[in-house]
Amino acid sequence: MKVQAIGLMSGTSLDGLDICFAAFEKKKDWNFQIIKAETLPYSQNWEEKLRNSIHLPSEELLELHSEYGFYLGQSVREFIDRNHLENIDLIASHGHTVFHQPKKKFTLQIGDGRAIKIETGLPVIYDFRSQDVLMGGNGAPLVPIGDELLFSEYDACLNLGGFSNISLKQEGKRIAFDIAPVNIVLNRLAQKFNKNFDENGDFARKGKLHDDLLAKLNSLDFYKLYHPKSLGVEWCNETIFPLLEGIKTEDAIATFTEHVAQQISNVINLNRLQNVLCTGGGSYNICLIEKIREKTEFTVIIPERQIIDHKEALIFAFMGVLRMNNEINVLSSATGSTRDHSSGVWA
Repeated sequence: MKVQAIGLMSGTSLDGLDICFAAFEKKKDWNFQIIKAETLPYSQNWEEKLRNSIHLPSEELLELHSEYGFYLGQSVREFIDRNHLENIDLIASHGHTVFHQPKKKFTLQIGDGRAIKIETGLPVIYDFRSQDVLMGGNGAPLVPIGDELLFSEYDACLNLGGFSNISLKQEGKRIAFDIAPVNIVLNRLAQKFNKNFDENGDFARKGKLHDDLLAKLNSLDFYKLYHPKSLGVEWCNETIFPLLEGIKTEDAIATFTEHVAQQISNVINLNRLQNVLCTGGGSYNICLIEKIREKTEFTVIIPERQIIDHKEALIFAFMGVLRMNNEINVLSSATGSTRDHSSGVWA
């Protein structure tokens, strides 16, 4: 069985919209081929809309949910036309996370899948997280199903996006959890220098470590919690950003980069992970990667650019394929829900 699907992903770091068109085939095991993948940077207008969405009144948020859905649909239609793509079986859309509060039994990813379908005329599966949250899970991380079935040759898969998360095998089960914020914090700090991100970690190299700040960051309660666990923008707003106030920006970047490296290397060393696949925008932060490698004896592997940039969009396409067949696409061992399940809403 061969299925061709488009996956859409918009991360909390607002780097842009990731679009991945891939073919999936199951013989004995699943394999994949990325046919075409792009990242479409957000215009300043869209970046501001999405960044401020958490503060919108309900009516305006509902309006944005529809508007962003049509934007996604138009972007996909143009992607298909531009690359002359054919034989597309479905579109799987993550949407853009506005709220994520699993303890209160809700999560919200805007971008109405019905609008995507109207724009493209293709079957669409969206809203992959809500069912898991209603089933008592964290609704995150979801990509471990792809790590399990598409990237099983690695001991663990580490993603460095808005937040860092990892998935690995433990006692025969795939577990996964968020480790620490990464680009959601570093990008906001870099914007004080009129940069979208800390390119290569250059700001981190110039800054000085602030020992008191580092100690406060490392002592946060989240890091003492057992998995499954996940982070949201709300937690950063309440917990991280207040700690950074009054600190020189370069020093804050240097210290937070060190903090992230320490938290990630702690997880790698504790689980004695021999080879770790590292993807996401943070993989280009040379300073951060060097710090992680310095603090662990094990191998951190940076793959080809296509996998670094589009692994999450690839896996959401794959989750759509699994959902199409009513196969399990969310692992309870990763999210903490009551059972494995097949999640996603058909448009």
